[in-house]
Amino acid sequence: MKRALVKFRNSKFRQFIRRYEKYAPIIFFICGFIFDTLTLGRIDRLYDLVVLCSHMTLLTITLYLFNISDDKRWNNSLIDRYKEYLPLAIQFFFGALSSAYVVYFSRSVSLSKTMSFFIILIVILFANELLKKRISNKYLQFSVYFFLSITFFTFIIPVFIKEISSTIFILSGLVSLIVTLSLIFITYSKSPSTRLELRLGKMVGIVLLLYTTINIFYYFNLIPPVPLALESGIVAHNIEVKNNKYVVTYETDGWYVFWRDHRLKFISKPKKPVYIFTSIFAPTHINKTILHRWKWYNKATNEWEIVEDISFSITGGRGNGYRGYTLKKNTKKGEWQVEVITEEELILGVIDFEIIYSNSLQPRGLVHKKY
Repeated sequence: MKRALVKFRNSKFRQFIRRYEKYAPIIFFICGFIFDTLTLGRIDRLYDLVVLCSHMTLLTITLYLFNISDDKRWNNSLIDRYKEYLPLAIQFFFGALSSAYVVYFSRSVSLSKTMSFFIILIVILFANELLKKRISNKYLQFSVYFFLSITFFTFIIPVFIKEISSTIFILSGLVSLIVTLSLIFITYSKSPSTRLELRLGKMVGIVLLLYTTINIFYYFNLIPPVPLALESGIVAHNIEVKNNKYVVTYETDGWYVFWRDHRLKFISKPKKPVYIFTSIFAPTHINKTILHRWKWYNKATNEWEIVEDISFSITGGRGNGYRGYTLKKNTKKGEWQVEVITEEELILGVIDFEIIYSNSLQPRGLVHKKY
């Protein structure tokens, strides 16, 4: 055993870490990001579940070991010998988990209503590089841990119990709260050095504040109903179903408009149908009612008016999302929005377009795409 330890202390890996200590955090951050970006795809895939659960479990263990490693009773122990690597491991898991959530959230074609939550994930993702000097701040450690934990459970629990609802979101938050507070209490009770650096009441207060804030975000539709994701959302001139394929005819902009499929200016004529096509990813065996909420902007009142809610059911499991569409014939010219929402009115995405009635103009850049 001693020979193995001596061999490791003299290894090229240890020399590399010591030599490039300044850059080690960002190297581990990039490794975590690349690993999840290249390997993760579907939240309900066994591989993804194993990777995410492993990341979360190892992060919990590593965080605990790092916080007790400064206690005198661990001097000359295995933990003491390798404690310099624990901050790097924590950064790797912070980066890996946050990048995984970014990967899953970015599957949605519309983040307009939930951008604030997505931005928080991006900030954590890139701020991870700065944690080298602040990783010893226990308040920061446990705060980031709680945020990643609650995101983890809001993804994982629906996949395991095959249900998505507000009740499940609340349950996921409570599980995360219990896990995080348990980790804090156990670390606090076992580690004298932690008791010197951490005020327990303050730490619990920060976690409860984060928990309350996230629930407020959820109440005001600022958090997407994960693990559902709107993969495609298009306003179309025609939709036909042929050989289990949806043939969608819609207008397009130039190649440089890469962030959406359809053109915002929708050239049409009175009483001609307008179609909305969506494909929505849902984990296997999850059934959910989805609504297309058609809204028209009334310039006289400067308000959006709900014209109609059209619902349909989706079944999870298809890799490219469950396909469906709604249509309206009695439309008005002007600005329109179609909100893709759940029965709890949580927003998956928003499809914007403007209907222009014209006898001289023709639809521009028409394409026929199969889904």
